Amino acid sequence: MNRRAFLTSLGGAVAATAQTSTKPNVVILLADDLGWADVGFHSSEIRTPHLDGLARQGLEVERFYSCPLCSPTRSALMTGRYPMLFSIQYTVVRPWAPYGLPLDERTMADVFRAGGYETAMAGKWHLGHFERRYLPGARGFDHSYGHVNGAIDYYTHERDGGLDWHRDGQSLTEPGYSTELVGSEAVARIEKRNKQKPLFLYVPFNAPHTPLQAPKETEASYAAIADPKRRTFAAMVTELDTQVGRILDALNREKMTNNTIVLFFSDNGGPTGSGAKNYPLRGAKGSTWEGGMRVPALLRYPGVLAEGLRMPQVMAAIDVLPTLASAAGIGVSGGKPLDGKNLWPTLKSRRAEPREDLFFAVDSTTRTHYAVYSGEWKLVREEPSPGKPNSGPPTIALFRIADDPRETKDLAPAHAAVVQSLTAKLDTWTQLHPATGLRHSGAAPNGFRAPKSWVEAAR
Repeated sequence: MNRRAFLTSLGGAVAATAQTSTKPNVVILLADDLGWADVGFHSSEIRTPHLDGLARQGLEVERFYSCPLCSPTRSALMTGRYPMLFSIQYTVVRPWAPYGLPLDERTMADVFRAGGYETAMAGKWHLGHFERRYLPGARGFDHSYGHVNGAIDYYTHERDGGLDWHRDGQSLTEPGYSTELVGSEAVARIEKRNKQKPLFLYVPFNAPHTPLQAPKETEASYAAIADPKRRTFAAMVTELDTQVGRILDALNREKMTNNTIVLFFSDNGGPTGSGAKNYPLRGAKGSTWEGGMRVPALLRYPGVLAEGLRMPQVMAAIDVLPTLASAAGIGVSGGKPLDGKNLWPTLKSRRAEPREDLFFAVDSTTRTHYAVYSGEWKLVREEPSPGKPNSGPPTIALFRIADDPRETKDLAPAHAAVVQSLTAKLDTWTQLHPATGLRHSGAAPNGFRAPKSWVEAAR
């Protein structure tokens, strides 16, 4: 079965667009490695007053799913398509990787720019940097700032000893804590925007991803937290929240709040070994358990979306492009078929509706993890990664996920027919991976050395 036939058989939807007389500004705030239990509105001990305020002013999508790792989520977000289709499903774009988001994939920035928007980003790209045509300035963004790799030093802005900081593809040396610098750039883009156009602003923070680094005074304010990793992580989240507050304040000052859609979510679940918490969800970043993919997510559009509503809608990163394009009244036709669903009518109605099947996959060191959501069911499958046959036998578990979000009661033994059906769907989906596509990014090649400047090294 080919891709289109497969998605059609599942009821997959190519999103429609709505026509509006005026176009709202769109601001996407993306956290990096923020866990389910790392925000105040989920009863965390971490202080996030600005995100908590956003939750009160907008709606929370309680079942929002990112991919288990960051590059796959960013690919899904930017394209509205499964990363399985272009070999960025199982792992991330490593510093030495000679690939990125394929150039024939249309990005969300391309769509919004074609729709008359000024497009800007500030933060972490992580979708390819080995050639200049993979950098954000060549992928639909009028303005870009930040870094192209993941896991940079927050103060030196280096990755593996090479400077990874730029503005519009030109290497940039400047002092400062990267979370604050990204917030400042986002504020500046709001203030200096082209007022003849609506603004599409993408702010993918690198916080609170490792390395664990935070201003001393903020970390000191969490002295009551005994675990040093959790203490630093908490400070990093609060620093992120402070910048979210600055961005929201800038929208207020510019009288943009009432005509701006703000979306906040995390690129994957929290890495518990680095100080994050996903309680009460099971699992962590890099897995297909709920704790690896189900993330805090907020949407605000005053006068259009509900305030203070927790909506149990199933939504995924692939849905963001068609949903926000619909909200903005711009078309998504003309590119490759979207896997994401336009959920804008559903979000406005305040009534959760069923969503077509969703699929996920990721490789860890020795195991490959899969999941499929279909109606009331979630199936989780784990098996040895290619080349790791001794990592244990395959396992399968089945849950009624709405009733059992902690994934405590495996129903697979009692529902063999459901397991068989979902396994077949999952097997068909995995075949969408290109036959010649990359499966693993691999270790750094022998003799690898970081360039003096990552963006200047791009060919």
